[in-house]
Amino acid sequence: MTVFCKNLKRLRIAKNLTQEQAAEALGVSTQTVSRWECNTTLPDVTILPKIASLYCVTIDDLYKESSVAYDNYAQRLGSVFEASHKPEDFMQAYVEYQKLLKSREYTTEDLRLYGILFQYMMQVCRDKAEEVFNRVIKKGPEVDSEAYWSTRRQKGYFLWEIGRNQENIDAFLPLVEAGTNELQEWICLIQAYTFAEEYDVAWEWVQKAESKFQESAILHIYAGDLLRSMKRYDEAFPHWKRALEMEPEWCDSAYAMASCYEEMGDYENAYVVYNQIADNLEKRGFDAEVNWPRTMAHKCQEKIHTY
Repeated sequence: MTVFCKNLKRLRIAKNLTQEQAAEALGVSTQTVSRWECNTTLPDVTILPKIASLYCVTIDDLYKESSVAYDNYAQRLGSVFEASHKPEDFMQAYVEYQKLLKSREYTTEDLRLYGILFQYMMQVCRDKAEEVFNRVIKKGPEVDSEAYWSTRRQKGYFLWEIGRNQENIDAFLPLVEAGTNELQEWICLIQAYTFAEEYDVAWEWVQKAESKFQESAILHIYAGDLLRSMKRYDEAFPHWKRALEMEPEWCDSAYAMASCYEEMGDYENAYVVYNQIADNLEKRGFDAEVNWPRTMAHKCQEKIHTY
């Protein structure tokens, strides 16, 4: 008898199913299941996914010497992703867990394993993000200066999110202390100190950058963001407004103003700015991007009526 046929019987018993119950679930006769297990005939390849799902294993498991029947198919697919860390395996497990949750036949252990599934995927995404950022950075600013520096700033934000912000400071502090003439390196250092909540140090570098470089929209944006972190709201808005005057198509300063108004509880002004952002994007043909500021404007409008 082949390993496959032995597994069909062993896995069925492990799931506490009779041949009759397995046959009913698979849409075949009891005699057919019996013939499969006795190696008299073999199932058509088109039914293998259904058999694997019934016994909570993968198709490959049906041919293995030491395959285990899991509590459910979602758990088995989750274990596949845990071993492979492939996004496509994550998606298959995710879909199966969604089915399990909708069936309401899940246990607390299923929920725990579902959470672990996302935890592992988060690690995969983290590693992939850093890999891709590094590919852009490796090309240098000569290829595409705007993309390069946007990536350096985004990677700075990323490193802060995963608890590695000191790497940002260590990378840019020596360059700035040496008097680099690249404003973006100053910006990255200011960003890093802001993330570290060393606001006074960050502000010192802002002031030094303002004295060294000509007026810059991006410097105004980061100065405004820093002042907001310091709760110096009245000083932050002039920086954002100046950045918007210099670069009307940049949404960063407008979004900063809108969210800051929200933080202050000034939903009327937040409503106005979010709608201005949406109007600007709409005029420029960014139809998909319009949804977010419109949604935020609507939420602010609801809060105006509530309060």
